[in-house]
Amino acid sequence: MALTQKRAAFFDVDNTLIRGSVIYFLGRGMYQRGYFTKKDISRFVLANLRFRLTGKENKEEIQRFQDAATDFIGGHNVKDIESIAQEIYDEYVSPAIWQGTIDIAQNLVADGVEVYLVTAAPEDMAVIIANRLGLTGALGSKAEIEDGHYTGAMNVPLLHGREKATAIQQLAKEKGFDLATCFGYSDSHNDFPLLLTVGNPSAINPDAKLRIRA
Repeated sequence: MALTQKRAAFFDVDNTLIRGSVIYFLGRGMYQRGYFTKKDISRFVLANLRFRLTGKENKEEIQRFQDAATDFIGGHNVKDIESIAQEIYDEYVSPAIWQGTIDIAQNLVADGVEVYLVTAAPEDMAVIIANRLGLTGALGSKAEIEDGHYTGAMNVPLLHGREKATAIQQLAKEKGFDLATCFGYSDSHNDFPLLLTVGNPSAINPDAKLRIRA
C-alpha cells in the first residue's frame, strides 16, 4: 500500500486569521496591566503602523519594528508573559477572529492536513493561538530567553517576508512535507515569498498589491 504524502497549510495571522495585529493586542494588554508607559506604547504603535504601511521591505523599518516588538518584553518573566498572553487571547484575539478563515483551517485539519500559523509576532503568542484553535502549531519570531526572562533581543531575524518562506522550507524538510502539495494563505503582498513556495497559494482579505497578483 502506498504511503499518503504528508501535507501542510501555512496561514499568516494579522488580517488573515484575525482583524488587526497580534503584537498590537499584546502591547495593549501589557500596557493596561502596567508593564510600561504611554510613551512606550506610543513608540511601539508608531513602529507597528510604519512597518505595516511601508510599501516595500525596508530594512530600516523592519529593524525599528523588531526593536520595538522585543524591547517591551525585555526583562519580564517568561511565565508571567505567557499567563498574560492567555488572557489577551480571550480579551482581544478571540473576538477579532475571521470565522471564515478559521473554518478553512479547521476543515483542513479534519482532512488530515497539518496547519501552522506563520507570523512576525512572538512565537510564544502564536503557539497559544494555534493551540486554542486546535491547529497543529506555529512559527513566529523567536525572542531570546535567559534564566527564565526575555532579554529584549531576538535569536533570529524577524519572521517576515522571505524569512517566512525560509522557515516553512525548513519545517517541510524536517517534517517530510512536499511543498508542491501544500497550502498557503495570506492577506499581504509581503508574503509573496511564502505563497510562491507552496503549490496551492490563496489570498484572504488581500491588500491592493496581492489582489492584483492573485
